Amino acid sequence: MVALKVKAIGDTLAVVLPDDMRTRLALTDGSTLHLTETPDGYQITPQDPSEEHQMEVARDVMQRYRNALRELAK
Repeated sequence: MVALKVKAIGDTLAVVLPDDMRTRLALTDGSTLHLTETPDGYQITPQDPSEEHQMEVARDVMQRYRNALRELAK
């Protein structure tokens, strides 16, 4: 767990991330973070949650049609 500080910048509030967290998340100036509400609270991630759903669907399709996809790849 990491405690984050909230700072006022003009009329806006900002969350300050420690350097090691920015490095692990591969964040740069202008990066987008996604805040998702979960049953346990909130989750912050650099990955778009809608893209994760698309990948789950793609994995399911690839699993169900793996033989056909293997033949098409030949």
